[in-house]
This record gives sequence, C-alpha cells and structure tokens, in this order.
Amino acid sequence: MSRPTQRRRDRPRPLLALCLVLGVLPSCAPQAKDAAPPVVLPETFSHTGTEPVPEKWWLALGDAQLNALVEQALAGNLNLRATWDRLDQAAAVARRAGASLTGTAGAERTRTVTAGRPREYQTSFSLGLAAGYEVDLWGRVRSTVKAAELEVTASREDLAAAAITLAAEVAGTWYGILELRGQIALLDSQIRTNEEYLELVTLRFRRGKVSAVDVLQQRQLVEATRAEQVQTESRLRVLEHQLAILTGRPPAALAARAEGELPALPPAPRTGLPAELIRKRPDICSAYHRLQEADQQVAAAVADRFPRISLAAGADTSAEEVRNLFDNWLAGLAANLTAPLFDGGEREAEVDRTRAAASERLHAYGQAVLESLKEVEDALVQERQQQRFLASLDQQLDLAAKATEQTRQQYVNLDYLRVLDALKSQQHLQRTRIQAQRELVQFRINLYRALGGGWEMTRPAAGGDARAAR
Repeated sequence: MSRPTQRRRDRPRPLLALCLVLGVLPSCAPQAKDAAPPVVLPETFSHTGTEPVPEKWWLALGDAQLNALVEQALAGNLNLRATWDRLDQAAAVARRAGASLTGTAGAERTRTVTAGRPREYQTSFSLGLAAGYEVDLWGRVRSTVKAAELEVTASREDLAAAAITLAAEVAGTWYGILELRGQIALLDSQIRTNEEYLELVTLRFRRGKVSAVDVLQQRQLVEATRAEQVQTESRLRVLEHQLAILTGRPPAALAARAEGELPALPPAPRTGLPAELIRKRPDICSAYHRLQEADQQVAAAVADRFPRISLAAGADTSAEEVRNLFDNWLAGLAANLTAPLFDGGEREAEVDRTRAAASERLHAYGQAVLESLKEVEDALVQERQQQRFLASLDQQLDLAAKATEQTRQQYVNLDYLRVLDALKSQQHLQRTRIQAQRELVQFRINLYRALGGGWEMTRPAAGGDARAAR
C-alpha cells in the first residue's frame, strides 16, 4: 500500500461525524410547551337571549345610515389602516425569519487580464459559488420562525379587534348624535311652551293678579332652557366632528345630516358559553397567540445555549477560455461547530428573561379572559336594569303630565311656584327619557362588542392591494 493511499484512509471524516451528531442530538432539543389558561371559566353567563348575532353585528339594529357609516369607517379610518400596516410588518418579519431555514447562497464571477510585453495579453476567467446553512439541531431557528408566525397571527387578531372596536365607536357616536338632535328638538318645544307660560304670567301680572316674582321666575326658566339648547348644540357639533374623524374625514366634512331616530332594540342576542367566548373574541385570541409566541422565544433562548453547527459549501473553477470554464470544477463541503464556552451568563440571563416574559403574557392572557367575562356580564345587567329604569320613567312622565295640567288649571287658586315646579319636573323627565333610551342602545352595543366575533375583512384598495384578513 502506498503512503499517499494510507494518508487518505487515516484522514478524519468530518462529514461522517457530523451525520452521527445530527442523528443522535435532535432528541435533546428543547421544545416549547402549551400553557393552560390560568382562569377557571364559569359554565354559563347569567342571562342569554335567543337571537343569533350576525357577523356584522350592527346590521341587527336595522339602521341603514349606521350601516353606511360603519362601512365608511372600515374603509377610511386611518388608525385601522395603521393596524393593517402593522400586520404587514409582522408578516415581513416572519418571512425574514423563515429565510434562516433555507440558508444563504451567493455567486461571484471574475475576469483577469494580465499585461506582458506590448501587444501581448493573457486573459483568464473564474466562477465561484458559495452557500451556507445552519443545522437547526436544537430547534432554535424553528422556534424563532414559529414565534414570528405567531406574531403574524396575533396581529391579524389585533386587526379584527380594532375593527370591532371601531364599529362600536361609530355606532355609539351616531346614536349620541341622534340623541342630541332629539334633545334639541325637544328643547325647541319646551322653549315654546315656556314662552306661552311667560305670556300668561305677564298678562296676569298686568292685571295685578300675580307679583313680579312670578314673571321673573318664568323668564329665568325660558333663558335656562335656551342655555341648555346652546350647550346641547355644542355637544352635537363635537360628536359630529368625532364621527367625521372615525370615518377618515376632516371634522368639517361630515355629511351625516339626515334625520334619524333612536332604534327600538331587537330581541336579546344569544350569548353562548364562556368557553366559546374566549375562542371567538379576537383580543383574547391575540393574547393567547402572543403567549404561545413567548413560549417559542423561551425555546429559542434555551437552544441558543447549545452549540451551533453550520454547513458551508463552495465551488470554484477557472480557465483561460470561457468554453473550458465548466470543465475544471473544484468543490468543497465544510462543517463548523460553534459552541459558547464563556459568556458571563448572558445566555442564561436571556433564558430567564424570556421565561419571565412568558409568565407575564400568561397572566395578561388570564386578565384578558376575566375582563371579557366582566364586559359581557356588565352589558347584560346594564341592559336589563336600564329597561326597568325606562319603564319607571314612562310612569313618571305620565304622572308629571297630569300634575302639570292640574296645576295649570288650578293656577288661579295656587301659588305659581307650584306650577313652575311641575313644569320643570315634566321637562326634565322628558329630556331624561331621551338620554335613557340612547343609553339602552349603548348597552346593547357594548354587549355586541363584548361578545366579539368577527368577519372576513378586505383591505381598502386605497391602502394597498385588496387582501382578506381573518
């Protein structure tokens, strides 16, 4: 046996050793674990209705103007567009992280011209290829990629939650506008009534049947009602500005001047079960996906403490003529093992940090679940109690109208202060009734919002390519 042949047999076989390592060590790779919710869910809610909630819940209110406003907001609201942009950012980060699984590659081409004696030149050509790939023994790269993908999923849920919140804000603002318009119309009527009473009291004063105090008190009531109307008009303008901003327009650009009335509520929606709620509310789903993301980050940090193995491959060729370029390939494969020897505890500290972050997100997820249950229960009890309050207001209004009429008829024999008190009480109840009806509608909006859900969303064309989410 020749000596060169013996040397070739005695050479270490790094590729064979690497394959043995690849076959033995994956079972040691750290794995992310699913975390159970830290909250015990009740079996049912305290109350439920019978009507299913449509995906676009505002359609249940049967208000065509509201439907149009919500669609305008979903298309034009700038905060919602920014949420779309955050989803794009998360998707780009996930694609960048995924590139780590496919490695890197590059190519280089050179041409060299060597000058010798005058009019004599020697030309050579060379071509090189290189590729690098990290062997993901411990799952570090996979965990990093999975964490980025979970961030995309969470961002998609954030978008759905933002859309639900926006729709609720538009609905609440719209019905606030309708309430104030109703209040202004009522105040117009009350001003006319108070002016009629003022004429009556003034006539009796001129005949010497009442004192000047009665006239002054009635004038004060007229001015107080006018002042209330001025303040109500100011609040109306503010809400109109807010609605314009929600729909993505300048404050002065609102065209929602059409008349409308506060709606009568449809039958109560079916609430479902608490366990169903946490699966369909996008904010809870977002918190859960970010908890999973944090768990993957823990796995990546643990894996980062172990050695990294990377493969590098290269191929080079050169020739004096292009036609011979591909006849002289030289190829090589190298494996590099990089192991952390001493880092002052940096990697261990990173593991501790990611574990603490995962614990934080676990508790945030549990808090989100608790708050969602509270929001549903709050809306349920508020709507029921508000209905009872409205029934009481209707009875009070009936009694107040009778009392006002009786005191007006008996004004000749009564002190005018009693007439004034009855009139003020009736008018106050009338304004309270409109406000209470709007609050009842708001409680139903709160319930729809608390029940979550969602719908397939299409990105507005003006903000980029039309793409569906959720």
